[in-house]
Amino acid sequence: MSGTDIETGQTGERMMAGPTYPIHLKFADVRCKVHLKRIASSTEKDILQGITGSARPGELLAVMGPSGSGKTTLLSLLGGRTTTDIIQGSITYNDEPYSKSLKGRIGFVTQDDVLFAHLTVRETLTYAALLRLPRTMSRQQKEERAMNVITELGLQRCQDTIVGGSFIRGVSGGERKRVCIGNEILVNPSLLFLDEPTSGLDSTTALRIVQVLTEIAESGKTVVTAIHQPSSRLFHRFNKLILLGKGSLLYFGRASKAMSYFSSTGFSPLIAMNPAEFLVDLANGNTNDVTVPTGLEDKLQSKESERHTTSGKLSTEDVHEYLVEAYETRFAEKKKKKKSLTPLPINGDLKATVFSLKRDWGANWWQQYSILFWRGLKERRHDYLSWMRITQVLAIAVILGLLWWQSNTTTLRDLEDQAGLLFFISVFWGFFPVFTAIFTFPQEREMLNKERAVDMYRLSAYFLARTTSDLPLDLFLPVIFLLIVYFMTGLRLSVAHFFLSMLVVLLTVIAAQGLGLAIGASIMNIKKATTLASVTVMSFMLAGGFFVKRVPAFISWLRFLSFNYHAYRLLLKVQYDHLPRSLDVPELGDGLKEVAAMIAMAFGYRFLAYISLRRTTMPK
Repeated sequence: MSGTDIETGQTGERMMAGPTYPIHLKFADVRCKVHLKRIASSTEKDILQGITGSARPGELLAVMGPSGSGKTTLLSLLGGRTTTDIIQGSITYNDEPYSKSLKGRIGFVTQDDVLFAHLTVRETLTYAALLRLPRTMSRQQKEERAMNVITELGLQRCQDTIVGGSFIRGVSGGERKRVCIGNEILVNPSLLFLDEPTSGLDSTTALRIVQVLTEIAESGKTVVTAIHQPSSRLFHRFNKLILLGKGSLLYFGRASKAMSYFSSTGFSPLIAMNPAEFLVDLANGNTNDVTVPTGLEDKLQSKESERHTTSGKLSTEDVHEYLVEAYETRFAEKKKKKKSLTPLPINGDLKATVFSLKRDWGANWWQQYSILFWRGLKERRHDYLSWMRITQVLAIAVILGLLWWQSNTTTLRDLEDQAGLLFFISVFWGFFPVFTAIFTFPQEREMLNKERAVDMYRLSAYFLARTTSDLPLDLFLPVIFLLIVYFMTGLRLSVAHFFLSMLVVLLTVIAAQGLGLAIGASIMNIKKATTLASVTVMSFMLAGGFFVKRVPAFISWLRFLSFNYHAYRLLLKVQYDHLPRSLDVPELGDGLKEVAAMIAMAFGYRFLAYISLRRTTMPK
């Protein structure tokens, strides 16, 4: 890719969605603490302690360090993704602090691949392009842009393969990671952050990923990636390096000069060793197969003489303190005298353009709803129409049909038996949708936070699309169920009464689904939500008077919130309103109250779900 062509925006839409606005990232003395809550008290823990560095357009900055050293926290701070905890220091973009106008100029690839498993590579990138690219682009241009990214990332071979996931076979790990990167470079970001993009990949695939990042940086972008322990081939492709150890800065500078720097401090490998492996070992305080500085040896001997021991081994704390002190004395003061870091000359008009960019949706509300609706329908049809779920419903329908085979209502005992069938139908289609809908928002929380963080769509458009795209799938199985049960059990054979019974069941499903959505959105924890749903549904059923005729007044009001109660009464009315009073049919009225209550629950529970979702997800 030609950097000159890209900077002038004349790429023929080959790679860019528009001109690249170069951003020089600088950060000085960045500190971060978190609150650790315990049973009796709370304490603060230092995550980052005075981290300073910079990255220019065209550079690939690698953040290295052992697990728990603060790499992800630093990336989150630099990318504007952390809004909690105690943060100090300075982070600037072209010498300006972070603002919401930068959202559209920053791409962030998380460590976990947050993708829809059942969408193909092309569908994944096309839906992202339709939602994120500017409204000034036509649908065809957005789709072409997605295809250009597929070509640039070498994904043509797998473009029609589903992405897959932990339990679903799809593209390879390296291809999945490139899809994640593609999601971010679609909008031509000025800054691209990646959290361990090579984690879990073999060395060849990891090299391919880093080559992609190098090409992206050379196109005029600033790329910052956290990486745990790259191979030597990967290490030599980095322009700059930050080495962290226990939240402290152990080195910042050219990656090619890192080994010579540590040699100057007295640490050198005694055997042939991957530079990255050597550096991470040092950051961990491991000095096996490494020369030790004279100062550290003297410190060890003095400790041994004080304690009258001969352990002969340096502690990790000793090594860490020495490395931090060495970096501070040799480099930190020198860099502070340079008035922070050498600024990148930036055209004033360009600087103004970058920070005057206003938040703008890539599609209007109706387009967002339409795109999300079809995306949701494609993604979830596999789960809803899985052989397991269909077999479950069909098996129960057949069992009911055999148990109540051609039942009748000629006697009171026959009537009671058939009423038991109607009761089971109302309970089953009250329970089943609740425990299906509970998983909706907790399972998609990561995806929702990721997409909302870049202003991909409005929460209202997502919520309405998510709930309505489920309806065709949710209502398919009840229809099949009732077609089997109704005629096997010999319920009232009339077109009108069949369709009225169908409407009652479908209304029950919609109301029950609303309760499941509300519980899942308010708790966002599947185990806790399942427990609460079980207690709630059982309470509704018990308070309905099905088992206890004289329900105490203080709890009897719960029946009016119970879709089981209203559904059972409506089914009784549809089937038995023609029977004489001599058969002891209860007074059911015209059924309008029950219908009104079910409709109110269908909308009320969903409104509660939306409010809860707005409270628990990332702010607008």
